[in-house]
Amino acid sequence: MRLRLGRVLPALCLGAAFPLLWYAVWQGSRGNDLDMYQLHLLELQQRLLYADKENKKRSHELSSALDEIKHIVARRMNMTKNHTGDLKWKELNLPMHLTNIYYYLPHLRKYEDAIFPNIIFGQQRTGVSLVMGIPTVKREKQNYLIGTLRSLLYQLSEEQKKDCIIIIFIAEVDAEYVKSVAESVKTSFPREVQSGVLEVISPPASYYPDLSNLKKTLGDSEDRVRWRTKQNLDYSFLMLYAQPKGTFYLQLEDDIIAKPDFIESIKSFAAQQSQDWMVLEFSQLGFIGKLFKSEDLPLIVDFFLMFYKDKPIDWLIDHLLWVKVCNPEKDATHCEKEKSKLRIRAKPSLFQHMGIFSSLAGKIQNLKDKDFGKNVLHKAHNNPPAKVDTSLRIYQQYTLEKVYKGQDCFWALTPVAGDFIRFTFLNPLEVEKYLFRSGNMEHPGDKLFNTTVEVLPADETLRKELVDNGSKFNYPATKDGYLKIGAFENGTAEGSINQAIGRIKAIRLSVSSDSPVWAILSEVLIKTSEN
Repeated sequence: MRLRLGRVLPALCLGAAFPLLWYAVWQGSRGNDLDMYQLHLLELQQRLLYADKENKKRSHELSSALDEIKHIVARRMNMTKNHTGDLKWKELNLPMHLTNIYYYLPHLRKYEDAIFPNIIFGQQRTGVSLVMGIPTVKREKQNYLIGTLRSLLYQLSEEQKKDCIIIIFIAEVDAEYVKSVAESVKTSFPREVQSGVLEVISPPASYYPDLSNLKKTLGDSEDRVRWRTKQNLDYSFLMLYAQPKGTFYLQLEDDIIAKPDFIESIKSFAAQQSQDWMVLEFSQLGFIGKLFKSEDLPLIVDFFLMFYKDKPIDWLIDHLLWVKVCNPEKDATHCEKEKSKLRIRAKPSLFQHMGIFSSLAGKIQNLKDKDFGKNVLHKAHNNPPAKVDTSLRIYQQYTLEKVYKGQDCFWALTPVAGDFIRFTFLNPLEVEKYLFRSGNMEHPGDKLFNTTVEVLPADETLRKELVDNGSKFNYPATKDGYLKIGAFENGTAEGSINQAIGRIKAIRLSVSSDSPVWAILSEVLIKTSEN
């Protein structure tokens, strides 16, 4: 009896149960009773062994998880600040709010990386006030993306650039096309890419389900159903990626122009809202200029994915608002009133649709937002009397005199090295500061490049000294007596003038190399002690 118990009991950690069982045996119980106790002991042994096995398994899993966390932390500590190449989002340890994505898109369960974007480039900036999302796809005839980005970045201050992110989502799986678009963005906006204002991502091919056999709805053709279905998936992917990066998310398109003060206007309008809202609209067209609180995006994307095959994205937003606030027992007027509390329209519009060729093959759309108003293509200032002249070939009626007087912009054909724009004052003046801005809302890329700002001192003795001996003001001097006091940077030249130079006879803008584009001068400000 002891031998049989000796084979069982040492394998168990029974604690207080051991003396009780031993006491029962010591009392001289019958064989049947002993067999019953042994069966109980064997059962307890099996349970304890199973529990011990499971405990070791969980311990191993926790240890593996801890090692993975340590690995990710170490990887992030060693990661350089400039993220380029095809980085995966999970490598950057950025959370993605998956919500019910695997339920609505069950094919994703087969692919480990299907929900992680390819990060072409970006600095992984977070904690900003405004994140702007721009999905872009291949169009048959014309691509508007670069013009859209120029319009958005036009006149943004450095402080505004530090507090926003523009995410370009190249919604294509053609690697060569994705690469060409990314290179175009990088070449056109190197400073914005380097600073982290611009990010470019693309989806893995495995993200998209089979779109070849979709059910036709709303009387749409098969191509249109496929186009709008993919578009819903594109918006959802982009929103989920952008969600953790900022306070607000602004949905835009790749074929728009923006008013110069759009960021300040958006922040001001959002701050004025006293009631809770879900979407603020800064354009009346489609899904352009729609502002969301980032904290609401997971819920919104959940709804999009639930019905992504059924209706267009702007209809889905309207249905979501209906679900949230409309009472089926009340009429449509009451419903619209309730929805208007969650969807608030700002006027005038801040964004205008400019594209003609739709991303849907063969579709032409001349949509215009009537609330956008007339584009302000120049800014007027009260400049001192001056004679103006230029070597540039003027385009149509857009003369240099008109921009100087604040009547219109100045527009000229492609500048070449040696070209100039000159303002000669009727009377020499004490000039305190200057501002020259090139490009405008409709043509933000028509800027002055490699162009310097030069002043001609009124003092002839000083001019002769500059020609003979060089400058004494820490400004380079030209052979004809001008001082180079500044240069255009990102289309703008602005600065103050050293008052030790004395009165100024003329200001000249000198082009030092051939330009690839035409040139627009949209603002000229000459600030003197008298105006």
